[in-house]
Amino acid sequence: MNITITARHFKAPEPLKDYARKEVERLKKYYDGIIDGEVILSWEKLTQIAEINLKVYGQMLTAKEKSEDIRKSITLAVDKLERQVRKYKGKWHKKGNAKAALVLPEKMAQAV
Repeated sequence: MNITITARHFKAPEPLKDYARKEVERLKKYYDGIIDGEVILSWEKLTQIAEINLKVYGQMLTAKEKSEDIRKSITLAVDKLERQVRKYKGKWHKKGNAKAALVLPEKMAQAV
């Protein structure tokens, strides 16, 4: 998975980039089909915003969080994406299993 990190309106230090990269890579344990990840960190007055976009097979998953601490924003956005990835994976596998369930009885009928 390729992860790009962009900072808007400030220069992000390396430890912050490493933290964001580590948090996004944590999502790989829930679904292996994540192709790319994009983290956009921005600073608007007193709020710090983390927006994370994940490209998965055929879809983009997005989460955006605001808080007073950028690390908290990153963590909350990753937690949102974790739920989205689990939901996406569940829907994707259910569709695959439904197709397999329909094909199997047809093949069994042909065999008899």
